Amino acid sequence: MMHPKQMVLLACFYACLLVLFTLATAQTNTNRTYTITKGANITKQEGCPKQCGNVTVPYPFGIGSLCAFDWGFEITCNISNDGSHKPLIGNVEVYDISDAELRVSNVIGGRCYNSDGTVYAQVLPWTTFSESSPYSFSTLNRFTVVGCDDNISITGPNNFEYSCMTSCTSLEDVTEGVCRGKGCCQKQIPKGLKYYNTTISSTGNHTNVWSFNECGYAFLGEADSFHFRGSPDLNEDDFVNRTKTSVPIVLDWAIGDLTCTQARNSKDYACGENSECVDSGTDLGGYRCSCNPGYEGNPYLTLGCQDIDECADPKTCEKNCTNTRGSYICSCPDGYTDDGEKDGRGCIAPNSELPWIKVSVGTGVGFMSLVLGITCLCFIMRKRKLTKLRERFFQQNGGLILKQRISTTEGSVKATKIFTAKELKKATNNYANDRILGRGAYGIVYRGVLRDTRIVAIKKSRIVEESQIEQFINEVLILTQINHRNVVRLFGCCLEDEIPLLVYEYVSEGTLYEHIHNQRGADWLTWQNRLRIAAEIATTLAYLHSFASMPIIHRDVKSANILLDNFYTAKVADFGASRLIPLDQTHLATSVLGTSGYLDPEYFRTSQLTEKSDVYSFGVVLAELLTGLKPVIRDGNEKDKNLAEYFVLSMDKNSLFRILDGRVLREGSLEQLQKMAELVKNCLCSCGEDRPTMKEVAIELEGLRKLTGIAWSNQHGQEENDEDEVSDLYTVPIDSYGRNTPYSDSSHIMHPTYEPS
Repeated sequence: MMHPKQMVLLACFYACLLVLFTLATAQTNTNRTYTITKGANITKQEGCPKQCGNVTVPYPFGIGSLCAFDWGFEITCNISNDGSHKPLIGNVEVYDISDAELRVSNVIGGRCYNSDGTVYAQVLPWTTFSESSPYSFSTLNRFTVVGCDDNISITGPNNFEYSCMTSCTSLEDVTEGVCRGKGCCQKQIPKGLKYYNTTISSTGNHTNVWSFNECGYAFLGEADSFHFRGSPDLNEDDFVNRTKTSVPIVLDWAIGDLTCTQARNSKDYACGENSECVDSGTDLGGYRCSCNPGYEGNPYLTLGCQDIDECADPKTCEKNCTNTRGSYICSCPDGYTDDGEKDGRGCIAPNSELPWIKVSVGTGVGFMSLVLGITCLCFIMRKRKLTKLRERFFQQNGGLILKQRISTTEGSVKATKIFTAKELKKATNNYANDRILGRGAYGIVYRGVLRDTRIVAIKKSRIVEESQIEQFINEVLILTQINHRNVVRLFGCCLEDEIPLLVYEYVSEGTLYEHIHNQRGADWLTWQNRLRIAAEIATTLAYLHSFASMPIIHRDVKSANILLDNFYTAKVADFGASRLIPLDQTHLATSVLGTSGYLDPEYFRTSQLTEKSDVYSFGVVLAELLTGLKPVIRDGNEKDKNLAEYFVLSMDKNSLFRILDGRVLREGSLEQLQKMAELVKNCLCSCGEDRPTMKEVAIELEGLRKLTGIAWSNQHGQEENDEDEVSDLYTVPIDSYGRNTPYSDSSHIMHPTYEPS
């Protein structure tokens, strides 16, 4: 005997097969196909060629001026040396013509370098269509840059400009199929783009990557046709030819520049009988024509749209079929019943309802009802089990507490949204790998698109222990109350999963760490912008430390947790390690968490977390902005060295300017640099009580932003020799490019013998 549970599972299996069979049959019946051959008349007049090579050329396009709607749609059929025919618009080869688009040949631009950084080949792609031309670049295209040391810009009308920067230090940095700056970069283009130009530059002229990447390439082409192959695309000689043949440019086309409403009243309205007008949707005006339902053919010809004879298809009606203009009617002979549709109820004969048929139908219906009943029971049981599991997770993760707090707390907490697991699963395409934005010690962050089209960052946190539920809920409530322009906004959370999910606003330009250390900020990261970024972060941390209801200590301040938006405004993120400090306490005893290089040594020794721990970590971020060095430096002996200690030691030895970033030296005044260095040193004091508060740091930074003066590199050459300098000072100053050059006077700045790699 079979176990009852096995019987239920077996019944569910057969029921599923039956449902699939029924759906497949229904799909076959509803997808009617017609064997009617479309009208052969697709050209303007007799004698106009229909094809050039294997490309069909329908009107309003035409081969020759007498066969096209106007000069913009004229196609030249060129005969190649090998005898093949190629359709051309100007000097651009046409691959395909559809109702709304053309696919044409591509042009690949780029620049190639010798090992010493000199350029040995360069092509700057540009394409333009006149204002009266019917063509514009489709948004199906993407501007793509491939290379490891390239900054390529595309410009167009109305001050349109996008830049794509690529960087990588080895082939291991790049990932196949990923175009986010590591070896490959892609940008969308605006609708209605008529022309574009490109400019190419390189940070190091490929000298650091020349062994595996001599050239950087740029092109505009159909996004779905290009697949970044990773390292093969960076060092393959045939990249240009392969891309030109496989990635076309997609063009939108339209008639004139009038809308449908305007065109219907004009003398040269292009749509023929039995057709309708469709606006182009490119923001440039213009329209296209389409045959009405039930008609087919060329809508631009006077009698181009012809009625489809649906009755010619034997699958349309079971018995009688009557064709009408644009449609058809099915009917049954006298004595028959039902609608006569083959994909409907068909025609039932009057003498077909014999008793055995009734019995068979009854038995079949009974069996179907039984199977469907068992299937429904299986689905209901499974759904109930899933619902109970979600309810358990919801309670386990503090959902009831959060709901209670929301209902009893006034203010912005009411905006807190509790998302469902289904919502976030759909928003992240079932947490697909290509949606991952980053991984950290406290979870994985995914890019998601909500139903209202908002782009968000969804963080899968670590499992929250039961003892931490109250604190987790408090943090969610506090963070949703924070409305500060420099804090990544928390929209809400999902507690229906085993692991809590947090939903944040999406910040597009990556982390401050990437811009400092991976050359992403090479263009915009000026001295004034570094000061601005530092002031924004300091002001934000001061706000968190003095938050009215309960101060917040971030506990993981680092450049990788500072995000940058489209305008390079700093936004403090990742509160996964943050802690709330009750107003009647000055510190918390916690387990030590943080990131190597940023961790407060006093907190590490005592496990006593205070707001001065954030001050220390912020001091390391300031040191990064000043020096461009990473928080943990590896020297020539493969030993790790702490940037905080190295910075303070350099100041004590009077050799700080030896390690400052070259751009900082070129743009910052001596007074600014000295005061900033003193501020960093104070933040990095080993004793927390000796460090300033974040409010004091913010005030000092705002004051530094207002200081003006001569850049240190311009001023230094005029300094007088100090008779009291110690004898072991170096006498070689740093020039405006950060290099050592001979100088007759002794420098006021010591240069350490240690130089980081």
